[in-house]
Amino acid sequence: MEKRNETVLKIAQTALFAALCFVSFTVLRINIPLPGGDAVSLHISNAFCVLGALVLGGWYGGLAGAIGLSIADILDPVYITGAPKTFLLKLCIGLVTGLVAHHIARINESSDKKYVFRWSVIASVAGLGFNVIADPVAGYFYNQFILGQPQQIADILAKWSAGVTLVNAVVSVLIAGILYNALRPVLMKSGMIRRKRKVQAEPQS
Repeated sequence: MEKRNETVLKIAQTALFAALCFVSFTVLRINIPLPGGDAVSLHISNAFCVLGALVLGGWYGGLAGAIGLSIADILDPVYITGAPKTFLLKLCIGLVTGLVAHHIARINESSDKKYVFRWSVIASVAGLGFNVIADPVAGYFYNQFILGQPQQIADILAKWSAGVTLVNAVVSVLIAGILYNALRPVLMKSGMIRRKRKVQAEPQS
């Protein structure tokens, strides 16, 4: 029963972060129109994808970003064709961030604020660094071979995407790092973050 309740709680928390990703993209973004009716945008929604991975773990955090931002794309005629690519990339952002934060650094096992801050930032950089590389590359092949756009248009979109994605990543790392470490004590008290204790091996008799 306890495991079932924890799963239900995780799903609810995932929905919350998905909503944050959705709202931050639909409300707090600056569109940059490009040839062919396409556009790229300056936004902070990736920060909430990363924040979700730091709080909930890579799978749930990535799923929150994937769901929230894919729905945002589907509801926008400019971005609707990129929804499948968005789902995959945002899921990967969460998985990479969660891998570094929870499986390599194991930040939920530490009470050292400096350690947690350092590794939460490193994990954010890893997740969004992946996106800086993968987004324009995946976008190029997706636009040219899936959507059938001319190579010249695909090249322009990839170049603009690389620059804008880098700017978004830098801003999102700052926001996610600050928010996570500022909110972590409150989230731990509320139970959204559960500190895991290191399991020590029993002495052999």
